[in-house]
Amino acid sequence: MHDKLINPHHNHGITLVIGGTGKTGRRVVERLRALGWRTRIGSRSGAPAFDWHDEATWHAALVGVSAVYITFAPDLAVPGAADIIRAFTRLAVQAGVERLVLLSGRGEKEAQACERIVQEAGVAWTIVRAGWFSQNFSEGAFLDMVKDGVLALPAGETPEPFVDVDDIADVAVAALTEEGHEYEIYEVTGPRLMTFADVATELSVATGREVRFVPTSLAVFNRAVRDAGAPDEYAWLLNYLFETVLDGRNAYLCDGVRRALGRVPKDFSDFAHQVAKSGTWDVSGDHKAA
Repeated sequence: MHDKLINPHHNHGITLVIGGTGKTGRRVVERLRALGWRTRIGSRSGAPAFDWHDEATWHAALVGVSAVYITFAPDLAVPGAADIIRAFTRLAVQAGVERLVLLSGRGEKEAQACERIVQEAGVAWTIVRAGWFSQNFSEGAFLDMVKDGVLALPAGETPEPFVDVDDIADVAVAALTEEGHEYEIYEVTGPRLMTFADVATELSVATGREVRFVPTSLAVFNRAVRDAGAPDEYAWLLNYLFETVLDGRNAYLCDGVRRALGRVPKDFSDFAHQVAKSGTWDVSGDHKAA
């Protein structure tokens, strides 16, 4: 564990958290502010507004900024992301940014291309390379499936070491606020490999009701995503994740959380029980205490 904190009162710059209202970004903002760091949320609803697809908004967002947490929506793998990341990092360095922390994706060659752009920007960098989020089942694409009790996904038997976004946020904040994380690639995973059938079992135990995993074809899944009105870019990403990334290439554990924080990552079971207690998955409106 690195305990050499950068004193925020001696560092007069602002930390820009792009995607500061998203799954990891929101948590990074909360942690930075609790530590007394000046932060700016980079989002279309922010002040000033920040939009990845409107370069004119980048300048104002970078004024006075010394460090940036970069998350790209919906994912670095989408076509065109590398060009945007290249233009942004160039502008950020010109604006005086001294530290870049990039959230990247495991097993995505397009994301790894974006990593190289950040690594070659000429300032201190840290890469946080993450697998599938546990919170996809509580805050993302699969929340309604959990409530319905059926995970109908084209996943098969390929295991994945689901990672808790609280761990991702902790690693990102360490990289933004402590010395000793520069030029590190932290590949972060949960502590065990799980199939989607394993996930369904854990969700059943945590919620106290049956949640089943039902394998479906990619074509049926894609049609359901389109019928649900998902934006084309988001539908493309889900297809890419299931068809390409979930092919076994990421079916191994990594020690990024331990290397960055000196502790083990949170297990999916602990995540599931915590969310169940919050009432997020309640279907009757009755809040369960356990």
